[in-house]
Amino acid sequence: DYFCVPGDFNLVLLDQLLLDKRLRIINCCNELNAAYAADGYGRARGIGVVVVTFTVGGLSAINAVAGAFSDDIPLVVISGGPNSNDFGSERVLHHTIGRTDFGQQLECFKQFCCFSTVIKSVENGCSKIDEALAKGLLERKPVYIEICCNLPAIEHYSCGPPRSNMNIVAQPSNSKNLADAVDAVIHVLDSAVKPVVVAG
Repeated sequence: DYFCVPGDFNLVLLDQLLLDKRLRIINCCNELNAAYAADGYGRARGIGVVVVTFTVGGLSAINAVAGAFSDDIPLVVISGGPNSNDFGSERVLHHTIGRTDFGQQLECFKQFCCFSTVIKSVENGCSKIDEALAKGLLERKPVYIEICCNLPAIEHYSCGPPRSNMNIVAQPSNSKNLADAVDAVIHVLDSAVKPVVVAG
């Protein structure tokens, strides 16, 4: 399942995702709602995915991504981006903030993601996606993947299903620190007159 708001920079990507019948698109009214829905899905299912369009969509979603970052929720943010041929062209594009450098959204997401990348060629796209997924799951943080709008329909020999399942080694819990934390909580609850526990 993935949550999204279609926009012109992600339409080809969404067309490709719709070809995989194992995936279910969940359309949302706006990008902030889509990102919060993906956050909730990640809390319940282990990882959430939101697909947005460039700048106008991504910057709208960033507040929810910041919340997922602070709460250690794996969340994959996939944004359509400008055509790979537009980088370095010195052209101002729609859906941008009026600059000829298209890196503003990437820089914003770097603040709230453990891994952020822009895919400008199919040759290294698959390895960047695999790296993003592995880091997000291992670190339990959001990741940002921006894909140039002209690439999703291009077939390439390196793109295909993974040869094996992604094995993420879980970080072992520190048993002494866990025991100390449990003891501290029990002490606070035992000494409270009217204890209230808010879980979340």
